[in-house]
Amino acid sequence: MIIFPAIDLRGGKCVRLIQGDFDKETVYSDDPQATALKWQSFGAKFLHVVDLDGARKGSPQNLDAIKKILDAVEIPIEVGGGIRTLDDAEKVLSLGVCRVILGSVAVENISLVEEAVKNFGDKIVVGIDARNGFVAVHGWEKSSAVKVEELAKKIVAAGVKTIIYTDISKDGMLSGVNAETFAELQKISGAQIVASGGVKNLEDIRSLKAAKIAGVIVGKAIYTGALDLKSAIELVGSC
Repeated sequence: MIIFPAIDLRGGKCVRLIQGDFDKETVYSDDPQATALKWQSFGAKFLHVVDLDGARKGSPQNLDAIKKILDAVEIPIEVGGGIRTLDDAEKVLSLGVCRVILGSVAVENISLVEEAVKNFGDKIVVGIDARNGFVAVHGWEKSSAVKVEELAKKIVAAGVKTIIYTDISKDGMLSGVNAETFAELQKISGAQIVASGGVKNLEDIRSLKAAKIAGVIVGKAIYTGALDLKSAIELVGSC
């Protein structure tokens, strides 16, 4: 299982939101580059970067900050947030990003996802962000009538192999995870699932690893110190 430290960018700064609410923001650093280096030094093998401004505006907005992160670290990064066209995907990948995350566009235009996979292969990942079993779009500010399982099956049929599944109700809450939820989606869809939202301690990491989840994104827990990233990475390596 891969542990992905999260770096959420807003206005070029490293922030965390609560349940995706832009009015509930905590700024943890005005130097995302230094934050990326910190997580790399703790043993991270992959970084998860989200362009929050991009998610809200519908196109990438923090490319300068993303490029600085890429220039600073030696480990791969994935980027999501506002990537809704093939041109957007190509623009972000051209920076040297390992893979890009498509979100809202998977709900609204599955044919674009198919085309993206044809063009970029495994560099395309899809994020499913959900409230009460239904998919949320446009920076989590709007809910859709699409069920998570329904979308996951369409995504896999389009050729996507990895899905990042976020439980919005738990995001930024340090409320713990239900590993069975992620395991069930992994079984139903046939995709590799990266769990996101609510991770609070080593027990969460242990339960996700036991459920054979492909990866987990850790955010607020490592910024507040509730979860020690080094210990989490060591745990995954020893399981």
